[in-house]
Amino acid sequence: MNSKYTYLLVNSLSLFFPLVFSFLPQNKFYTRWRYLWPAIVIPAVFFIAWDIWFTEMGVWGFNEKYILGVFFFNLPVEETLFFICIPYACAFTYHSINILSGKDRVTHRASQIITDILCIFLIVTAIINLDKWYTASAFMVCAILLLLHRWVWKTSYLGRFYFAFVFILVPFFIVNGILTGTGIPEEVVWYNPNEFMGFRMGSIPFEDTFYGMALLLFNITIYEVCLPKKTKEK
Repeated sequence: MNSKYTYLLVNSLSLFFPLVFSFLPQNKFYTRWRYLWPAIVIPAVFFIAWDIWFTEMGVWGFNEKYILGVFFFNLPVEETLFFICIPYACAFTYHSINILSGKDRVTHRASQIITDILCIFLIVTAIINLDKWYTASAFMVCAILLLLHRWVWKTSYLGRFYFAFVFILVPFFIVNGILTGTGIPEEVVWYNPNEFMGFRMGSIPFEDTFYGMALLLFNITIYEVCLPKKTKEK
């Protein structure tokens, strides 16, 4: 795969199957689109602004061999579409897994413990790596969102999010793997080695896991807020 359509194809395939399966009678995710769109658009504004800033700073960038060459500010149009396609696919996965599981697989107490451990790890790692823009910002943003859920909003769906996130990690590693160079000659998205820890899972920077967690938790938070109570109980 060495084409200017590479990034566009990755986005399209990420969206295609969740979109098709949204119309299955057992799923009917399309009936919740009115609650989903705010959950995609609002986080997208924040993350695209973050993306524009970091691209301008040279924290990361994009390989011109794999993009169309159409830009929104300094971002390839494919990068902007990423914040629509991937959140849709992940929200669909969250919805589907919670339907299939039938009940909360992670107890409220367990989700609190997981959150506390994650927050300690994320905050300590961010402080240690304050000289690295990507590491410090991704870990701190994720920690702040988790802390808000744990101590301020005291939400009931965090356990469901953790359970679904385990499954979301599978396509996450596939998509991010391709974007960071797995299976193709060069990276679609490159990272400044001075701005992250340098630890990679295959070709994927470790920070991407928690950047992705922050994005998806932001999406799911707004989605859950928008859902009417009677819809949540179905």
